[in-house]
Amino acid sequence: MISGLVKEIKQQVADLHAELPRNDLVVWTAGNVSARVPGADLLVIKPSGVSYDEITADRMVVTDLDGNLVEGEHKPSSDTAAHAYVYKHLPHVMGVVHTHSTYATAWSARAEAIPCVLTMIADEFGGEIPVGPFALIGDDSIGRGIVETLRDHRSPAVLMRNHGVFTIGRSARDAVKAAVMCEDVARTVHIACQLGRPVPIAQADIDSLYARYQNVYGQEPAA
Repeated sequence: MISGLVKEIKQQVADLHAELPRNDLVVWTAGNVSARVPGADLLVIKPSGVSYDEITADRMVVTDLDGNLVEGEHKPSSDTAAHAYVYKHLPHVMGVVHTHSTYATAWSARAEAIPCVLTMIADEFGGEIPVGPFALIGDDSIGRGIVETLRDHRSPAVLMRNHGVFTIGRSARDAVKAAVMCEDVARTVHIACQLGRPVPIAQADIDSLYARYQNVYGQEPAA
């Protein structure tokens, strides 16, 4: 049962990686998508240093929630420890994405949160998109920063200072969507800042917009 589920998730994760270059969120081999395996302390993630043109389901790797390789012929992504830490400490998270998308990463280089000045930000992020602490790559330091920042925050995205964007979701697809939308609003707010001072949205209106988008927007599930 688990082996069949892992095979299915490998395909999903491989397919979702195509969305990163398609939406101009990554260059070369940077960035990654992962998904938790339901019912097991496992995750599926992209292998390290593999070109997006070479990503297939068979090349995806499986690790445990300590980042140890469980299945696969390739070394896991260098961000695996960060992803694993998030899954271990945020049980509701089923997908994690990391990008170095240009505009959002520029905000992270300034250590500046993206303010909630667009209804799209209120809808998807429930307020500002926060900045997380600086952390070195290689161990779970980045994961700790993600969890500390997002644990009590509505936002599914965090701008890790001087590094890039990490997003979480109740599925890997949701996390990819958050990464796409984070870059889009980062670009728009940057342009707005060049024109003048963006006008913030009142907190009550942010709350109303967020509740509507999260609970009413979209199609009803099929019966």
